Amino acid sequence: MITVLVVDDHPIVRAGLRATLAADPGLSVVGEASGGEEAVRLVQGLHPQVVLMDLQLGAGIDGAQATARLRELPEPPRVLILTTYDSDADILRAIEAGAIGYLLKDADPDDLRAAVRAAAAGETVLAPSVATRLVSRVRSPGASLTPREAEVLQLVAAGHSNSAIARQLFITEATVKSHLVQVFAKLGVDNRTAATAEARRRGIIR
Repeated sequence: MITVLVVDDHPIVRAGLRATLAADPGLSVVGEASGGEEAVRLVQGLHPQVVLMDLQLGAGIDGAQATARLRELPEPPRVLILTTYDSDADILRAIEAGAIGYLLKDADPDDLRAAVRAAAAGETVLAPSVATRLVSRVRSPGASLTPREAEVLQLVAAGHSNSAIARQLFITEATVKSHLVQVFAKLGVDNRTAATAEARRRGIIR
């Protein structure tokens, strides 16, 4: 029996996932969490083999941060991301945090159940569009933003100033500016607005 913890801030989504996984007699949902901190706490008590994790979780730490916390545990579960977001920034943060797989919420129920089984066995599982993005980055690394550059640009798109970004990421303002210079060069733009627009067009940020 493969034990699973479902993490999503929407009750109706959690209920749907529980029902979807219940269709496989070899899968057992042992708990649900609506936030990242709650997920970390429940994992330490329930010890699920797989955590099905959303990225956006409302208040508190997000799915990538929760994944990183879970991977630091003495006996960490496999974390399988299930989200609506497929931007480079989201994908890279999740994989860097230690997620074993990344699926989108439009996945077929059979594919989702198979992905949970694969994750429990230690296999990497990626949605086709996510795999395509990662392969493209490997083939043309010079044109790709680093995870940190994508993270900085995502915060720029959210309207944060350089000083606010520096505080949030625990880096200096000069480092933020340095990242933006690299971002502008890679995207072929010369300002924040154009960088945000071009990155959204390319699917680098959401």
